[in-house]
Amino acid sequence: MSDAPPTPVHAEHLREFVARAFVAVGMPAGDAGIVAQLMTEAELQGSDGHGVIRLAPYIRRIKAGGINLRPEIRVIEERPATALIDGDNAMGHLVMSRAAQLASAKARQCGIAWVGARLSNHAGPASLYARMALPHDMIGLYFAVGNANHLPPWGGLEMLLSTNPIAVAIPAFEEVPVVLDMATTVAAYGKVKAKVQRGEMMPEGWMIDRQGEPLLDPKRADEGFLLPIGGHKGYGLALVFGLLAGTLNGAAMGREVIDFNKDFKSATNTGQAIAMIDLAAFGDAAAFKQRVDTVVRDLRASERMPQVDRIWLPGEQSQARRIAYGRDGIPIGAALRKVLDGVAADLGIAALA
Repeated sequence: MSDAPPTPVHAEHLREFVARAFVAVGMPAGDAGIVAQLMTEAELQGSDGHGVIRLAPYIRRIKAGGINLRPEIRVIEERPATALIDGDNAMGHLVMSRAAQLASAKARQCGIAWVGARLSNHAGPASLYARMALPHDMIGLYFAVGNANHLPPWGGLEMLLSTNPIAVAIPAFEEVPVVLDMATTVAAYGKVKAKVQRGEMMPEGWMIDRQGEPLLDPKRADEGFLLPIGGHKGYGLALVFGLLAGTLNGAAMGREVIDFNKDFKSATNTGQAIAMIDLAAFGDAAAFKQRVDTVVRDLRASERMPQVDRIWLPGEQSQARRIAYGRDGIPIGAALRKVLDGVAADLGIAALA
C-alpha cells in the first residue's frame, strides 16, 4: 500500500532545509546552497527519484567519509574546446556545476565544447545540467555513468553496466525547450527506490529476475536487474555512454563501479560529461529557435491515435510540474516526510516547515 496523500511544501522551505542539513554535517554554506538548490530543482520538475529522497543517503555517505567536503575541484587537462575536471571526490552537483560553467565559456569561444569529469559523485537528474546551456542560447548534452550496476550485457547475467543516462536540452523561441532526460534502462533505479518508499509495486517491464520472469516487488530488486530500453539497442547505448562519460575520463566503468547504495565509504570515482553547442556558431540563434517552435507545433498538432488526448514533447510535462509545484508547493509523501524528520532529529536542526 502507498503512504498517505502527499502534502505540499514550498520550494524555498525545502531548499533551506536541505542546506541546513548539509551545513550541519560540515559542508561549507556556499556549497550547501548550490547542492540544495539543485536538489530542489529536481523536485520541482518531478524528478523525485533523484531529489530529496537522496538526502539521507548523501548524509550517511558524508558521515562515513565517502565524500570530500573540502574538495579542490580542478582542471587537469585542457584545450580550447575541451577540458577534463578532477572532482576530488566532491558532491557531484558541485563538480557538474563547475563543468557546465566551463563548457558554456568554451562553447562561446569555440562554438562547441566538451568537458568531462572524474572523481565525481551522484549529481541528481541529468537534465539539470543539460538545461544549464539554455540561458546561453546553447544546446546542452549530458552523459553519466550510474552509481551502481543494475544492467547485464544483452543475454548475460552479470551486472556490468548501469543506467548510464543521457540528457539533451534544445532551446525554443516561444515554446517550452525540448528537454530529453532518460536512462538507458526502462526505469532509472531512483524510481525503484521511490516505489519502495511509497510502498508501491513496479509495473511489469521494469525488471526481471535471473530466470527471466517479471519482477514486480521493488523490495526484491537485488534478486534481478533492470531491463534496457529497446532490448539490445538500450544495452548498446548504456555501453557507449559509459565509455564516453567514464572510460574516456579515467572514471569507473564496468566492474570498477562502486554500488553507492551499499558502500558508503569508498570513493565512487563517478564519471560524467557535458557538451554545449552555441547556436550562433550555426547562424542566427533566434531563427533556429523559431524553427524549433515550428517543429514542436507540427508534432503537437499532428493526427492522433484514438483515445490520445494530446501529443507531448520531451520536457513539456516537467515544465508543467515546475510551474504547478512552484505555485502550489512540492508534494512530499508521508514516508519521505518521516525520513526527513529523522534526518532533522539526528542532526539537531529545525524540521522541514
